[in-house]
Amino acid sequence: MKYLLGTQRPDGGWGGPGGYALVPTLSATDALLADLRRPPNGTDHPVLARAADRALRMLSRLLPGLDEANLPDMPAVDIIAASLTDSIDDRLRALRLSPPPGVRHWPHRAVAPLPAAFDRKRLKSVLCALETRTPLPEKLFHALEVAGHAASHAVGVPLTSTGTVGASPAATAAWLGESGHHDPDSPARRFLEAVARGNDDLVPCGVPITMFERSWVIGILLRAGLSPSIPPELTANLVSGIGAEGIAAASGLPADADTTAVSLYSLALLGVKRTPDVLLRYETETHFCTWPGEDGHSTSVNAHVLDAFGQYLKDTGRQASTHRDGSVQRFSGIVRKLSSWLCEQQHSDGGWRDRWHASPYYATACCALALSDFGVGDARTAVTRAIGWVLATQRPDGSWGLWEGTAEETAYALQILLLVRPRYDPAIERAVADGYDHLLRAAPNTERPALWHDKDLYLPKAVVEAGILAALHLGRRTA
Repeated sequence: MKYLLGTQRPDGGWGGPGGYALVPTLSATDALLADLRRPPNGTDHPVLARAADRALRMLSRLLPGLDEANLPDMPAVDIIAASLTDSIDDRLRALRLSPPPGVRHWPHRAVAPLPAAFDRKRLKSVLCALETRTPLPEKLFHALEVAGHAASHAVGVPLTSTGTVGASPAATAAWLGESGHHDPDSPARRFLEAVARGNDDLVPCGVPITMFERSWVIGILLRAGLSPSIPPELTANLVSGIGAEGIAAASGLPADADTTAVSLYSLALLGVKRTPDVLLRYETETHFCTWPGEDGHSTSVNAHVLDAFGQYLKDTGRQASTHRDGSVQRFSGIVRKLSSWLCEQQHSDGGWRDRWHASPYYATACCALALSDFGVGDARTAVTRAIGWVLATQRPDGSWGLWEGTAEETAYALQILLLVRPRYDPAIERAVADGYDHLLRAAPNTERPALWHDKDLYLPKAVVEAGILAALHLGRRTA
């Protein structure tokens, strides 16, 4: 509770700007109200009440202005927001009937209604499934906490060997429920205690993310020309992890096209040849989905799939036009399809946007690098436009960034300029020099903003640091 009170913004909210504040503020408000119903535990109830009232005021300003156009595309945001607003309303009703000790006048304030863009049908479906003991889709395990008490030891929701549910501390705590107080040897409880000890009693929204971190770090470093020493057991772990459906970002999550594609690409750079045909289960008529049944689409996922198929074709050294291998012909067609689709998704300014990252620099780096290395058709034109966008958006201090200049986003911009530039260009050289100088100054600062999309913005430290290291290596070679 001390952390929540210490990190509340002057406007009463928590989290990132705009719609990025929704879930963090709802969650923190729910926690404050829950604590107000308990006996005092070191924090005065009036202090908690004032913080909760400020948060409710902030939500009353934020919620009416949110719609599909300005609401970040965060996983499960609709069911999380609906669950939290229901919980907040229940706690407010109870507090009005029985105000907390020391609080003379509890405000008759309720959380503002959710915008029309939120549909409660999915939350009702989840609750109905748990009530009828119907198994949930695996991808919903990550947000099991939306079910409240019904999540406790839910039927069909397995505990992994590491004691996690859905690679989420919140989902794991919801699954554990009240039994956590009585079973100190529960694997779920031991997992939660270990995560809290490793993060100063705070827990991230997603952990572990083992395969995601390993595959991204390897691919980023090798693509930049670095030669890291990769333990054989790590390579073997990636190889064995790719099953009939691909590979998941971590135990407890469903397999997905993104982690599968990056793993295949990284293994190929390590000299491990695996056909990317496992990715075919994610193919749709127009593009590749992150997982079957996905709502929406991801440009970065499709860029990574292009990397996987493109690298495979490059390594085979065969062309569909001169070889009768049906798979090679099929994969060459996929490269054409993905090249065309990614070019169509490019914004008029020359950048790309994506559902898994707040910053367009991440999406643009993924797409520009894939199209530069393996794209066909209009790929070169798209890459040239991307370079123009990067040059046009550099900040006066040499950095790049969506909300402010950051080392992470500067690294993405430098990777674009250094890995895909078609020829010597004085404008690119100046931008690279300024960006590299800024990154040299910013890299030692280990405080990085969270920019990646999950239930809240999060920071995969190993992946981000690998990107910064790659950009510094590339810049050093041209300095």
